[in-house]
Amino acid sequence: MPEVTPRETRTILARKKDRIGVLDVRKAEEWTKGHIPGAIHIPLDELPLRLGELDPNREWIVVCRSGNRSAKACAYLAERGFRVRNMRGGMLAWNETDGKGGSE
Repeated sequence: MPEVTPRETRTILARKKDRIGVLDVRKAEEWTKGHIPGAIHIPLDELPLRLGELDPNREWIVVCRSGNRSAKACAYLAERGFRVRNMRGGMLAWNETDGKGGSE
């Protein structure tokens, strides 16, 4: 599964925000504590029911707390024809790269 670092994610989003989406698959209580600005929130266990909310023509960077759930989501989405990358280290790594938490 292709991976991307938090730093690479920031660069990609700055350059291609209209073509790349961020999908956060954490639980609601994790999401409310901070998330990447502009991300779509669909918890991993709801993904099969809410797949229609994702544009299959966009590339998606998938995020969770540490990278494990997002890897599962990436595998699921890739099997359905989505172009996906897993953000290595998840929000733990994202928060380390900006020192602020990344919430909107």
